[in-house]
Amino acid sequence: MIIHRMISVSRLISQCNRSSVITTKVQLINLNRHLTNERLKHTTAFKSEKDKIRTYIVQRYINYVKNYKKLLQDRFPTAIHMYRVFSIGIKDFLSDLKTYISLRLKITKDQGFSNMTREEIELFVKMPSDMWRIAPVLILSALPFGNYIIFPLALMKPKKLLSSHFWSIQQRAEFNVEDLKERLRYNRPILRCLQAKLELIPDSEVKENWRRVLALLGSGVHPSVNEVLACKELFCKKPYHLAYLSYTHMGHLLKMLGIRRSLFRRKKLKYRAFLLLQMDRAIEREGGVDVLTTEALKNACHIRGLNTRNLANQDMKDWLQQWISVSSNIDANAYSLLLHCPIFFAYNHPQNWVLIY
Repeated sequence: MIIHRMISVSRLISQCNRSSVITTKVQLINLNRHLTNERLKHTTAFKSEKDKIRTYIVQRYINYVKNYKKLLQDRFPTAIHMYRVFSIGIKDFLSDLKTYISLRLKITKDQGFSNMTREEIELFVKMPSDMWRIAPVLILSALPFGNYIIFPLALMKPKKLLSSHFWSIQQRAEFNVEDLKERLRYNRPILRCLQAKLELIPDSEVKENWRRVLALLGSGVHPSVNEVLACKELFCKKPYHLAYLSYTHMGHLLKMLGIRRSLFRRKKLKYRAFLLLQMDRAIEREGGVDVLTTEALKNACHIRGLNTRNLANQDMKDWLQQWISVSSNIDANAYSLLLHCPIFFAYNHPQNWVLIY
């Protein structure tokens, strides 16, 4: 019996030890989980702090880059202005140059000007002079240290050394007025050349019509479209056909149209008349003067010799419509009449007189 009791006590002690071990293991497992959770919390908190620091550094860097341009502009305004002018100007110039080359190829493939828009023809006319004007700057800037000399010099004389691609809006308006003012100086000499040949015309009805046109111009008004067209035959033969104009007369016409004088004056005038006629036909193809924007109207009038400063859109449309009404009745034999249209419709215009006087 004593032995049985000892066995029972031994079993009881064994069961107590086993339950104690299990309890201890459970406690260890819970402790391990707790430590793991705490470690994860600390790790997450550390990563969160690290991400915040990284985000802060990146944001500060972005703000620095954004403000760096302003910082440079404040400290080096001339250099930044020069960079901006030439970077934007070169980009626009190369874009127009590519368009110009494609237009030359289009003409070579006998598609001619009939498939070209008004803007393309105007670009085609303008680009050669722009290319000649900017050529010295591009050539000298390619030389070692040449850009340090030519770029500041070009900024000092943008009208002579840079094309319109490098001009600001204010400079474009100012230089256009100056160019037109120079061109208008030749209006009066051209009118004198026309008047000088009046008596060479045989007595006829057309001579009287022409005498009336000259009288209107001399008295400060302009002839109507019908009055100009009534004298068309005088510009298809003697004395006002291109083949019969004097060398001086042709020189004045070239300067009035903004073209440099050269030895081949008659050829240049014929080509310019052809281009003007193509521009007019392009305007008609695209819907007439009523669909032109304000900028397009100003450019079209400027090309044809009218000062558009402070001029309303409707006034520009009316003036341009007069011109196109004449050009629509002109062929290659009457190019001389088209070249003299700036005299017929702009000689006494108040906007032009403001520039001259």
